[in-house]
Amino acid sequence: MPHWLLLILAMGATGALVVVITRIVRRRGEASDPSETPDVIEYMTMMIGVVYAIVLGLAIAGVWEALGEAEETVRTEAQALHEVSERAQVFPKPVSEAIDESIDTYVRYVVREEWPRMAEDGQLTERGDQLLSELRAVVRESEPRNELQGQAYAPMLDQVARADAARTVRGDAAEPAMPPVVWFGLIAGALVSIGMIFALQIRYTRRELTVAGLYCALFVFLLMLIWDMDAPFSRGMPVSAEAFLVHFPGSG
Repeated sequence: MPHWLLLILAMGATGALVVVITRIVRRRGEASDPSETPDVIEYMTMMIGVVYAIVLGLAIAGVWEALGEAEETVRTEAQALHEVSERAQVFPKPVSEAIDESIDTYVRYVVREEWPRMAEDGQLTERGDQLLSELRAVVRESEPRNELQGQAYAPMLDQVARADAARTVRGDAAEPAMPPVVWFGLIAGALVSIGMIFALQIRYTRRELTVAGLYCALFVFLLMLIWDMDAPFSRGMPVSAEAFLVHFPGSG
């Protein structure tokens, strides 16, 4: 099932559930005059809404920042490998071809094999680590024979180290960042906020039921948005390997 369709169904089901519950309460004769709602309940509702809005905003900002950092990490890794390939051109052809072949092998494996596994399992593979180590060894063994090659040698090693560091960060970002206790707070806060609708004893007019349904659907949308962005390389808003394909078009 497409993710967008699942989101729409969840929002619609939540809104419909609120309408059904309110109609059941009305049929059972448990409704009362909204003017009888104590002022303290209205005050508590306002405070709960403000506190929950702050927590929800911080959660969205956190996962959004993590998603952006994951995209930047992928670009950094791809750019570093591209720099190694470009700087290797000052070496003799057999050396530069060996470096390019090692880079292409690593990038092809990352794009075709490791990326799907990373999205599914949330972690990197040992084979990818091995290929990057082989690339580092090939670069290290390319001994410079003139000044130009000497100027390119040290930056090449630095770029390999930069790619290695970006790879490590990419592996860390593949796992969900939101701890379970935060999810418990977000879900519990949403349930409490929705429950306050009934505590306020709303009237069961079509307009108020529509607003209540939309209010609950908004909670579902925001929570699913956080859930999507919490795993940057999977779920509904995944970071793609496009940065690798830009620099290495034949790797896809």
